[in-house]
Amino acid sequence: MALPSQLKPIQHHLRTAQEHEKRDPVVAYYCRLYAMQTGMKLDSKTPECRKFLVKLMDQLEMMKKELSDNESMTQEIVGNAHIENYALKMFLYADSEDRSGRFHKNMIKSFYTSSLLFDVLSVFGELSDENIQHRKYAKWKAAYIHNCLKNGETPQPGPIGMEGEAYDDEFGAEGGGPSEAPHNPPQPQASFHGHPSNQPPASNFSNIQIPPGSHTPANTPAEIPHPEGDVRLTPEDFTRAQKYCKYAGSALQYEDVGTAIQNLQKALKLLTTGKE
Repeated sequence: MALPSQLKPIQHHLRTAQEHEKRDPVVAYYCRLYAMQTGMKLDSKTPECRKFLVKLMDQLEMMKKELSDNESMTQEIVGNAHIENYALKMFLYADSEDRSGRFHKNMIKSFYTSSLLFDVLSVFGELSDENIQHRKYAKWKAAYIHNCLKNGETPQPGPIGMEGEAYDDEFGAEGGGPSEAPHNPPQPQASFHGHPSNQPPASNFSNIQIPPGSHTPANTPAEIPHPEGDVRLTPEDFTRAQKYCKYAGSALQYEDVGTAIQNLQKALKLLTTGKE
């Protein structure tokens, strides 16, 4: 069924869902859920939009039944961690390629798809400031590099001054989209801490904080704090500790040991000291 023109803003999210249908059905489900929620706000009254959205709802219900034994579906906190980790993996892969001066269609798609997945995270609640910055940077980078290559220019790597780059539909319609992006992007060595010495600091994107786990050596020893006397944990503390453990479990699905260690250490510190 063709997408009504009023719902055009969700076309790339739906395409991302389609491309992840078999590779990662959880990503596909939440992309469609975001598209449905956004579509309802855009136009749920005109007959063609209502018909399209009802069909999308049916599809979501079917997927929910098929994935009913998946923790990422039954526990929101696990689903949130799954999408966030996946978005960061794509973002870090593209950022590593960018900083190494390897500009190609695959990394452009990875930047843009990560920005779409940061959109999708809003189904779980408000985005963190960090993820808002990641989304803006990734969307701008995808457009900037795409436009440079299209015009025969060499892009500048790293967080250069952000200019007004328009993302056009020509890029979104090219090729097969993020299905070309690697299933498990390699772990990059670069992070946003600092910037290349030959690049001037520009805007606040040279200071974006990527989770330390993304570049922490896998063999970082855990510093186990000794339990402090009379630690009284609140229900909120237990919820936060559970969240860190869930995030660690999700990171291990991607063999991301650094992030898993980081989150387990946070949980351990909270449980032994009552502080984060």
